[in-house]
Amino acid sequence: MFRQAHWIWMFVAGAVGLAEGGARADDAVVRAFASGATPTAVGIVQASQDVELNGPQALTADGQGNLFMLDQVNGRILQFDPRQPGTEPNVLQMPENVQPTDLVVRNNDIMVWDGTVRTLKAAPDQSTRGLGGDVIRLEEVSTRDADDRVATSAFAQMGSQSPSSAADLLDQNTRAAIVKKTRQPDRQYIATRGKGSVIADIIPDKGATSVRVEIQTMTTNETIGQLSLRVRNQLGTVEFLEVDNSDRFYVLGEDIPPSGKDASTFVARYAANGRLEGVYELPLENTPLTRRFVTISGDGEVYFLRTRPDGVDVVGVGFRPLKDATVIDLRQSKVAAKPAAQPASRFSGIAAVRPSNRQQTIETAFAFEGVQWKLTPANYGSDPDTACSGFNRIRRPWYLQGKVNQEVRGVPYCWGCHGSLANFRQRIESGTLAGNVCTRNEPRSDAAGVDCSAFVSATWGLSVHYTTAAIPAIAKPVENPWDLKPGDALNKPGSHVMLFLRFTPDRKAEVMEASTGGCNGRVCRNVYPLASLLARGYAPVRFRAFADDQMTVSANAYQDDTQTGRDRKPANIRR
Repeated sequence: MFRQAHWIWMFVAGAVGLAEGGARADDAVVRAFASGATPTAVGIVQASQDVELNGPQALTADGQGNLFMLDQVNGRILQFDPRQPGTEPNVLQMPENVQPTDLVVRNNDIMVWDGTVRTLKAAPDQSTRGLGGDVIRLEEVSTRDADDRVATSAFAQMGSQSPSSAADLLDQNTRAAIVKKTRQPDRQYIATRGKGSVIADIIPDKGATSVRVEIQTMTTNETIGQLSLRVRNQLGTVEFLEVDNSDRFYVLGEDIPPSGKDASTFVARYAANGRLEGVYELPLENTPLTRRFVTISGDGEVYFLRTRPDGVDVVGVGFRPLKDATVIDLRQSKVAAKPAAQPASRFSGIAAVRPSNRQQTIETAFAFEGVQWKLTPANYGSDPDTACSGFNRIRRPWYLQGKVNQEVRGVPYCWGCHGSLANFRQRIESGTLAGNVCTRNEPRSDAAGVDCSAFVSATWGLSVHYTTAAIPAIAKPVENPWDLKPGDALNKPGSHVMLFLRFTPDRKAEVMEASTGGCNGRVCRNVYPLASLLARGYAPVRFRAFADDQMTVSANAYQDDTQTGRDRKPANIRR
């Protein structure tokens, strides 16, 4: 069995020594991938203003201990054995019409998520020998139905799930924003290594710090585990992950203080008798968004996917024993992280704001996400389309690929573009190119859509484009992240911004965003564990027009710009 003592190839810089009940355990890089398209490299899209660094989105394990990494920028999955770092990975080439954002391997099924669950397998006689490992072409064999509870639950662990409707956010009688703050009971279905398919019931205790987790087998309904999970502050996401080959239980949890600072994400390990043995603290600080960032092998090894500007690390997470502990408190293990450098804003000023309301914001957001329009040849552009500089993509957003002359849904992502929904419709009807995901090139004036900050600006009723670096001037911090309300935002200055919609019943953050990666190049809804956003530098903020703030605005900040859809220099603040 591959144990932590074997993780000797490379130690993580800055990790501190293991001390029982004290400092954070040592992590170790078990495999590093450079940026590129060879079998030992992965596709990386470098960060730029209002664009977060983007790389592989998912890491998952099979029953034999192999790891599978979703290298979606290169359109493939890499399969490798972390116990044999000298061997080259197998390359599993995905079909061109599959653009997933998440990956799960269950038994012999390779399942991906692109808004629904799709199952892939090796195409007959399509395996070739590469420079190192095998190159295997995959083909789709089925689309899983929503009643496949184990498959849909596996993807929902990390937020890959069907989003809510507008009815969940706005009262149908008053149209007021609905705010729900309590955790609801949650039933999860998991295909485990040690016990087969099981049901895990997450049962809230009184207060917000703890839950009970009751596990039973799906075939016999035999109860095999009763676990208690309690944190020092407020409990965020709780996901039952695995029963390993030694019958130990693994639960993903979050501890989120009222300040939102030093939020922790961890995997708690329990013995077969339900006793808490210790935790694996996940090193999320200053890393870009990744959908499935942790996985557990059958032997109980915990692996973390960490993206760097020049590649990715697969990290073996060190185990921290907790002797006779009943409350998980990771304060002593926190190592101060150096804030990531942020690009300078293109803007030198900022406009003031006028009163707005959450109802208008939510309704505008759903209009951007749900708009139906016909993709004409003029909107589609040339084929092959213009290649992006710096990474393996073309100008056209991925969700539009191959859909010329078809009805499509949602406003496309367009780097540096902005404008209202009416502006977008007008430009599309006049034959403007739809979208532009080439975020390493200069913005284009001949394309229509919105980028992340332009989308949030539009939902807040502004025609001026406020970048993520400029948003703090018109939005005040929400001191307690649990006080977020529909229409607020999670903003990472210089990088990315999301419109907050609600807390899901299992206490994840449901957002709407314009994204090249998580939305395949359009405006869409996504669900993320809250602590994973906070630890990565996303700050909860509230548009000042939602509060009784003494600010006024010049009228031209709200005029509909129907000309270029490009950035305009903002007005000045008036108090």
